[in-house]
Amino acid sequence: MKKNAILLTFAILSLVCTMGFGQKITIGVKGGFSIPKLSGGSSDDPLSTGYSSRFAEEGGIYAEYHTNKKFSVSLGVEYSSQGGKKDKLQALTTPKEIPVFILPFPTPKYLYADYKSEAKINYVLIPLLARYNWRINPKSPVRIYAALGPFAGILLNAKQVISGGSQAIYSDPSGKSPITLPGDPTQMKIPFDKTVNIKDSLNRYNTGICGFVGISYSITKKHSIFLEAGGNYGFIAIQKGKGIGKNNSGAAVVTVGYAYTLQNKYYYRGRR
Repeated sequence: MKKNAILLTFAILSLVCTMGFGQKITIGVKGGFSIPKLSGGSSDDPLSTGYSSRFAEEGGIYAEYHTNKKFSVSLGVEYSSQGGKKDKLQALTTPKEIPVFILPFPTPKYLYADYKSEAKINYVLIPLLARYNWRINPKSPVRIYAALGPFAGILLNAKQVISGGSQAIYSDPSGKSPITLPGDPTQMKIPFDKTVNIKDSLNRYNTGICGFVGISYSITKKHSIFLEAGGNYGFIAIQKGKGIGKNNSGAAVVTVGYAYTLQNKYYYRGRR
């Protein structure tokens, strides 16, 4: 991971140097939160369905090359937490110990229980964005902008955090057919507390589209602060193999940040 971070940082610095003879370069840092959700899923694999949104963190750095007052291009490196959560009746793979209790029924591939499950999937995203900028009036320090473009994603880590307990296990997704287990059902609560590393079952790389709208306020000619809201969506299903469902990652994102505009003779040629 450290090697990847160094290479990505070097790529950003290289971009700044190679574009340094343009009209204006801005570098910035931002951070905030995301609301990721796993979309899609397959009815053949109920483990991949039923995800809702979760809250996560987001942040990154970028370099922006201004071709003129309205148009610019930016390249960034961002940490993006993806995934989703379930907190109701959901599927689980049938444990080896269960079939002896459900005879004479055939052993099902999946059972259902009421517990919590959260997929935490973290990426480094490298977005390349085209930006359009405009001001309310020429003298206003407020600038409004929109950005859109593709991204490449590198998987950092992924885990499934399972918690809670269920008073019963069911053989159907509607929860109408409980399975009788030995013991007093009023005193029984089946625990589901564990964390599973799922990185090896997911694709290491992804690609997709991202975009946002933002508003920035210029404190001085070189310093500005901004607020952005947007999102990202991955085109490649996160699962590596077949038969384990098919989900796409995506998130709504809100960030705040600081930008510094490089303005000196090294970054300009000709007239200022």
